[in-house]
Amino acid sequence: MISLARSDFEKILDHAKKGLPAEACGLIAGTKENGDKIIRKVYLLTNTDHSREHFTIDPKEQLAAIKDMRANSLAPLGNWHSHPESPSRPSEEDKRLAYDPSASYMILSLMDETPVLNSFHIENGESSKEELVIRDE
Repeated sequence: MISLARSDFEKILDHAKKGLPAEACGLIAGTKENGDKIIRKVYLLTNTDHSREHFTIDPKEQLAAIKDMRANSLAPLGNWHSHPESPSRPSEEDKRLAYDPSASYMILSLMDETPVLNSFHIENGESSKEELVIRDE
């Protein structure tokens, strides 16, 4: 299971909407407790591709985020990105580029009026949905 604070969900959603029509992206960090991932901080980063169909995280921002995680004793848990015009599921490119089987890959679909956020485990080109809980704080 992976959990995300409602306020962090709102931050991701806002960043993704501001980035339209391109995909938005970022990192997630937190703690691992009894096999569960608890997201404690989301990082809103720049998609240097400015594309509707793929993203590349700005490397300087990524490095700054990793340094911040270390300074705050947070573990990197994975990343998130938006799909402006497609469902909340990994594309073939997403699967091909998922290099870390311990990471969670969160995808926010904005294709319909109601946004849909899902989290996935991706390993060897195969994806499976993770249980995602959005918690009130």
